[in-house]
Amino acid sequence: MSLVAGVDSSTQSCKVVVVDSSTGQTVRTGKASHPDGTEIHPSLWWEALSAAMHDAGGLADVSAISIAGQQHGMVLLDSAGQVIRPAMLWNDTRSAQSATDLITELGAAELASRCGSVPVASLTITKVRWVRDHEPSHAARVAAVALPHDWLTWRLRGYGPAGESPLGPDLEQLTTDRSDASGTGYWSPHLESYDLELFEIALGRSAREADPQAGSAASSVVILPRVAGPAESVGTVHGSLFDRTTDDVVTIGAGAGDNAAGALGLGAAAGDMVVSVGTSGTVFAVAEQPSSDTSGTIAGFADASGAFLPIAVTLNAARILSSVSSLLDVSFDEFAELALAAQPGSDGVVLVPYFEGERTPNLPHAKASFHGLSISSTTRENISRAAIEGMLCGLASGLGAIAATGAAAKRLLLIGGAVQNAAVQVVAGQVFDVPVVIPTPGEYVARGAAVQAAWMLHGKRPDWPLETIASPAADFRPEILTNYQEAAHKA
Repeated sequence: MSLVAGVDSSTQSCKVVVVDSSTGQTVRTGKASHPDGTEIHPSLWWEALSAAMHDAGGLADVSAISIAGQQHGMVLLDSAGQVIRPAMLWNDTRSAQSATDLITELGAAELASRCGSVPVASLTITKVRWVRDHEPSHAARVAAVALPHDWLTWRLRGYGPAGESPLGPDLEQLTTDRSDASGTGYWSPHLESYDLELFEIALGRSAREADPQAGSAASSVVILPRVAGPAESVGTVHGSLFDRTTDDVVTIGAGAGDNAAGALGLGAAAGDMVVSVGTSGTVFAVAEQPSSDTSGTIAGFADASGAFLPIAVTLNAARILSSVSSLLDVSFDEFAELALAAQPGSDGVVLVPYFEGERTPNLPHAKASFHGLSISSTTRENISRAAIEGMLCGLASGLGAIAATGAAAKRLLLIGGAVQNAAVQVVAGQVFDVPVVIPTPGEYVARGAAVQAAWMLHGKRPDWPLETIASPAADFRPEILTNYQEAAHKA
C-alpha cells in the first residue's frame, strides 16, 4: 500500500490527509489553526503545517505529498529569503484602488484578454501594485514574489532564510502550478506563461520566471516561481524535516490553488459545477477552453489538470449564517428550524449580504442590507430564510454567468460545512436550476492535493470514488433569484 499526503493550507487552518493511493481511502488526518486576519506572516503557516503534519502521524511511511493553498496571497521575499512583510491575503481589500488604477491604465478588456481576469482587490497583481504605491521601501527590497502554496513547497524542500533552513535562500528553486499562477493577474491561461509586462506595470520592476539551473546569484530582476506541470515532481522533502531521515524519500508534487485542488478532490469533470460555501463562496466549472470575461464577474483561471476553471467568488458565505443566527441568538439547528418555517421567498424579505464588501460583484466597500421589510414580514423566520436565500442567490448569479460562457451545467456539487444545515439543502434545491448533489463531508482541497501526489507517483490520475449524502429535491423557484437580483441592483 503506497500512501500519499495532501495538504490544505487555507485561510483558517492547515489540514493534512494521508490517503491510500490505490483506493482513495483516508488513513489518517491532522489539523492546526491559523490566526484570523487579512494578513499573516508566512512563518505561522509553516508552524501550522508542522503541527498538522505531526497530528497526522508524520511522513515516515508516505511516498509523496502535495500542497494546496489559499489563492492570491502575496509573499514578498528579499534576496536573503526573508519575508519582507506579512502576506496580504485574498480577503485584504486595501488594494481595491490599485485594481481600479490598473483597469484605468490598461482597460478591462485588455486585462481580461491577457490574464483571463479583470483585476479585483483579491488578485495578487493588485497587492503588488499597492505595495509599490504605499510601501516603496518594501517594494525596493523585493527579490521574489510567491503565493502561499509556493512558499510552503519551497520550505518543504529545505529552502528558506539563511540560518533557518537546511539549504538556504535559493530563490531559483521557487515553484508553483498553473492553477495558482492563473490567480495572480500576471500569468496568461491562454498562453500558459507569465505576462512579465503586466508584472512590471504593477511593481515598476522587471521580472523573470525562476530557473533552477541558474544558481542563486543576486539580481535586480524579480523572480517569479517556475510553473510546474500537473503531474510533475518539483523535488523531495528535506531529510531533516518531520522526524525523518534522508533515506525516507518523499516526493513533492507541484501543488495547486485551493479551488483547483477541490475540483481534483471531487473528481469534477466537464458538466460539473461546484459550489463551495466556506469563509468565502465559490462557484466554478471544469472547462476545456480558457475564458475572458470583460465584466469581471468571472475569473478565467486554469485548473490543476491541464484544463480551465472559470470561477466566480463571493467574499460573504458561511459567515452570513453565523452573523444572522447570532443576531437572533439561536443555534444553527434552531436557525434551520426558523428558516424552514418560512415560505420560499421569505414573504418578500431579501438580504443582500455584503457584510465584508463584495468581490462578485466588485463592491469592496459595500455593506449588507435588508429589503422588502414590512410590519408583517419582519419575522425571525423570514429573516432566517432570507439569510440563506441571499447567500445562495449570490452564488447562483455566479453559476449563471459561468454557464453563459458555454460551460456545461449538468450537475451541481455543493460542498462546505454550511451545506450540512438542513435548511441550506432545501433552499439550494429552490435557488439552483441544476440537480444538486451533496458529497459526504470531507477535506476535498487536501484530498485533491493527495490526488495530485498520487498522479505524480503512479503516472496516472487516480479515479477515486465520490461518496454522497444527499440530493435535495429539485424545486426551482425563479422568483427567489429575481427578487434578490432586483434588491442587489438597488443596494
